[in-house]
Amino acid sequence: MTRRNMLPVLVLALGLTACGSEVEAPPGAAGAETRTVVHAVGTTEVTGTPERVVVMDTGELDAVTSLGVVPVGTVETEGLLEELATTHDFDAEDVAVVGTIAEPDLEAVAALRPDLILTNSVRHEALYEQLSGLAPTVMTGDLGAVWKENFRLSAEAMGMSAEAEEILADHEQRVGEIAAAWGDPSATEVSVLRFMGGGQIRAYARGSFIGSVLEDVGFTWPTALDSTENRVELVPETLDLVTADVVFWSPGFTDEGSGEAASLQTGGLWTTLPAVASGDAHEVDDARWFLGLGPSGADLVLDDLTEIAASR
Repeated sequence: MTRRNMLPVLVLALGLTACGSEVEAPPGAAGAETRTVVHAVGTTEVTGTPERVVVMDTGELDAVTSLGVVPVGTVETEGLLEELATTHDFDAEDVAVVGTIAEPDLEAVAALRPDLILTNSVRHEALYEQLSGLAPTVMTGDLGAVWKENFRLSAEAMGMSAEAEEILADHEQRVGEIAAAWGDPSATEVSVLRFMGGGQIRAYARGSFIGSVLEDVGFTWPTALDSTENRVELVPETLDLVTADVVFWSPGFTDEGSGEAASLQTGGLWTTLPAVASGDAHEVDDARWFLGLGPSGADLVLDDLTEIAASR
């Protein structure tokens, strides 16, 4: 969020906090246990099992729906809400949209009378006090490869830590099955490309969410793209660094990115990439591979890897 765009949101949030006594939060169950949740920004007391949860980023949306909870509100998620609704069999229209990640609508959040708000400090640390005035608020820290830790924190806030551990154990079992389907993933170099428009191509590395899932399976990266950071930025002229055996690519979520991907793939540089030349370049869905940031998103990736392994 730019400084100019943030100011109106902060002013609105301060106004909501000032009249917080007029926003009645749903009462907690009588005698419900209160737990202290230590998170990236502070310490929050959460009572009982939250029933009206608002999530303000895609990782938190993934987390609560993976736990079987349908949030009352979420920010715009570029198709992820609909994907998760299909996966977990709920109606996406039952979830109110409360602005965007960059510009959440705090008035809409307050109107939902949440008993828990989940987000992360990378996106919304500046709004923590204002959000806490609306409902108990828990913020995870970093994004990307730390998705399992973030999921555990969201589950703790929900009072569902045991359920989270079962989900992660199931994930580890699936990872082993996918690795077997690919034979020897450690002997396979992969690259994950996402066309962002404006000539920008992201090559996701081991520090990203998708990178951590692929690393769990056992894949490796070409030396030039092997990083513990989130990604390596490429342009069309540096595509020759993509020497991987297998390429997973997405046209991104913008028309510009999709157009650039289509144009680039008719050129000689793309067709000479080893994975393209051998027929091992696979288009993937942007929402499934880049937006989930949690166990459901990871499972969608593993589903796709199963299909791709069977087709090779």
